[in-house]
Amino acid sequence: MTDPVSTDLFQTEAWFALLLAHGFERAPHALCVLPLSATTGAVAARLHLMQKYPGAPLVALSNYYSCLYGPESLLLRSCKASDCVLDWTAAVQTLRRLPGSAVLRLQPLDASAAWVSALDESLQLAGYRTSRFLAFGNWYQPVPTDGFTAYWQQRPSALRNSTERGKRRLSKAGDWRIDVVDEPGPKLAIALAAYQKVYAQSWKQPEPCPEFIPSLAKLAAEKGWLRLGVLWLNGEPLAAQLWLTSGDKANIYKLAYVKGVEKLSAGSVLTQALMQHAMDVDCVSEVDYLSGDDAYKADWMALRRVRVGLEAFDMRRTRGLMAACRHTAANWWRKLRKP
Repeated sequence: MTDPVSTDLFQTEAWFALLLAHGFERAPHALCVLPLSATTGAVAARLHLMQKYPGAPLVALSNYYSCLYGPESLLLRSCKASDCVLDWTAAVQTLRRLPGSAVLRLQPLDASAAWVSALDESLQLAGYRTSRFLAFGNWYQPVPTDGFTAYWQQRPSALRNSTERGKRRLSKAGDWRIDVVDEPGPKLAIALAAYQKVYAQSWKQPEPCPEFIPSLAKLAAEKGWLRLGVLWLNGEPLAAQLWLTSGDKANIYKLAYVKGVEKLSAGSVLTQALMQHAMDVDCVSEVDYLSGDDAYKADWMALRRVRVGLEAFDMRRTRGLMAACRHTAANWWRKLRKP
């Protein structure tokens, strides 16, 4: 039996390094890397943790830029996957010696991941009280056998019709095209500038960490993850989307369109093109809309799952016991206030 630690791009050393370098308005107070040993004795994975300020709980190295959190897998470097079962009991004993570990908070997690259940169980056996909470809804689309053609026929007629109308209106408005950039070079610089211009003219709030998205795009290009799509009309960018494709999954990470041109459906036209690219060119098996329950996502995606958080309180330590009491009281108060 194996403990299938994901190789999702959000659980790679490169992602954690990028997040730490460019993804925080205020740098974490302290960083910890928890080694996770396998039955072979080799270190098979690492859990990246932090404290936000002195005396704070131990939490996942994640924030609003993180769409999934989990151990960084080292399987390819340490042992055969078939031999690796992570020793969470030993990991929790090491965890208890880390600063801030009287209270542990991890999110966003795949609720169905084997490692989450294994960690939860080991924490309870070590004297922690654990609790899970909803982080956000996650819409996703398994790719049909016949690829984009079958997928598009399964979409609501209102979406298909509005997208086709958008193409006709774009054609009447002038010359338009879609570029998809997936590697470093001059085209990336142009596409990234276009993305930032569209974002600045969109309905979205400015990025809290301005260097994060440009740095992510450059890293993604180097790693082969990048699919940066831009829809141009008469030489001006109208919509831009940042997709990250790794393995057999395409992640829709960021999207924006210029405010005031909604009748052209530029965002939908671009999404359709990138969806076709992901399914028929990259041949992924899943497209993931990542975080959020925005209503429009149900038109593009067939299924919804949840990402959760895990809280753990060490009942053998005063700080953990007090935090558990506050947590219980807060839950009781919320239930009391519900009509």
